[in-house]
Amino acid sequence: MIPRQNQSWVSEFILLGFSSDPMTNSILFLVFLLIYLSSVLGNGLIIMLVCLDTQLHTPMYFFLCTLSLLDMSYVTTTVPQMLVHLLAHSQTISFAGCWLQMYVFGALGVTECTFFVVMAYDRYVAICYPLRYTIILNGGLCIRLAAGSWICGFLSPLVHTFFTMSLPYCGPNRVNHYFCESPSVRSLACMDTHLIEMVDLVLSVSMIITPISLIVASYIRIAMAILKINSTQGRCKAFSTCASHLTVVTLFYAPASYVYMRPSSSYSPERDKQISLFYNAFTALLNPVVYSLRNKDIKRAFLKMIGRVRVDL
Repeated sequence: MIPRQNQSWVSEFILLGFSSDPMTNSILFLVFLLIYLSSVLGNGLIIMLVCLDTQLHTPMYFFLCTLSLLDMSYVTTTVPQMLVHLLAHSQTISFAGCWLQMYVFGALGVTECTFFVVMAYDRYVAICYPLRYTIILNGGLCIRLAAGSWICGFLSPLVHTFFTMSLPYCGPNRVNHYFCESPSVRSLACMDTHLIEMVDLVLSVSMIITPISLIVASYIRIAMAILKINSTQGRCKAFSTCASHLTVVTLFYAPASYVYMRPSSSYSPERDKQISLFYNAFTALLNPVVYSLRNKDIKRAFLKMIGRVRVDL
């Protein structure tokens, strides 16, 4: 490690973003502003519908409401700052701001990884024990499962983020990304980070593989239960209740696995910036679409709310 007394330590980082061309940045600003507003409005609408419609006060919709809150928080951690940097002359972020963004982004990412397991368990209970569904997943257990996901998510990245930001950064300070993502920032450290990268890879793999394994185990049990249903219509109906969850899990885990479950030797900043948009911005945008288009209860609640608004007017 390079000794501290002989180094000038950086106090801020410069986020390079996607392009240095003003015209390109203006176009990207409009595109990402539309994506961000659509994500916030879509997820906010689901939260509002679940809260206002008593018929949606079930475990599944409680978890869907929590997922929407997670997605809104997740995309808000990175996109608003990116929008400012696309138009501003300065693209700097303070050292403390970078530390905070890295931590919150990682915490929400781990929370979402964990929460997808909770949602898989919800589908397992609903299909394998339909008559005891609301008894097993009572209000108290739902709250504990959701709270446990948030606690696990915000505790897990503490040590990882602390060690990453404790590395010696003596210049350059130009991060080839649109936000402070750990691999991009760590590549600027003034020391050999090979051991840290190996530890980080092991942690990342465990944080992704463990939830995926639990989700797969849940769906194996679900598939076995569905195959026991005699009617084809009953099988299709049971599977359709899982299709939305499987879709959003794939949209989130596929790009995240590619970014975090590979050695640093294959790290490509430009490619990673593009892929990170999928599990950050596009997932938050597509989740409400996936659940609303395939869900009759959400559509009914929305039309009911529209009807009330027209009557009030």
